[in-house]
Amino acid sequence: MVHGKSRGFSLVEAIVVVGIGMVVAAISLMCLQPAIRDARTNAAYDIALMQTRNARERAIENREQFVVCFGIAPPAGAATPLGAPDAQSIQVFQWPAGTAISSAVQITTIELPFDIQFQTPSGIPTSPSATPDGFGTGNVALDFDIGVAGGIQSQVAFMPDGSARDTNGNFNNGVLYLARSGDVYSTRAVSVFGASGRIRGWRLVNSSGTATWIQQ
Repeated sequence: MVHGKSRGFSLVEAIVVVGIGMVVAAISLMCLQPAIRDARTNAAYDIALMQTRNARERAIENREQFVVCFGIAPPAGAATPLGAPDAQSIQVFQWPAGTAISSAVQITTIELPFDIQFQTPSGIPTSPSATPDGFGTGNVALDFDIGVAGGIQSQVAFMPDGSARDTNGNFNNGVLYLARSGDVYSTRAVSVFGASGRIRGWRLVNSSGTATWIQQ
């Protein structure tokens, strides 16, 4: 009987196959990078929006006060906010009614994805008529307590009636911005209307060459 000869891959052939596989994987990864970056941006936006909305809902349901702190320290001369300054964190505190703000208890801390921060990239609209809900001028990443002297721009408190106020009891209108550095159209925003506590999400888009906010 004649036995057929069996032949495996040579070392050169194996190296060629592995090399081709690595090239295909590298190209695929490069093509997926924009989608991966967009996913992180959307995740950061969802975190900011949902943490803010959840704090308001809990304030209504539990008949308590909840304070949301968006990590950047206040401007010079302003009161010190709760929590520690961190350009990528969102901290939520439960503040028992009738107690001093120092009695507030931190219940959650959530970090944004590593490449997303609270910031206002160059190129976003700065006209008051073109900002989300017409709040602020688009020059401050965390712009709460708009129009309130000495207010803390980086935090908002939700009351049992659903309204958004500062820790001094003033209605607290404001907006926050988050983005990836160097990418203006990665910018997202969340606005809060003090009297009702209404919360809206926004996305910056290129509309015929003009940076424009659209509600999400």
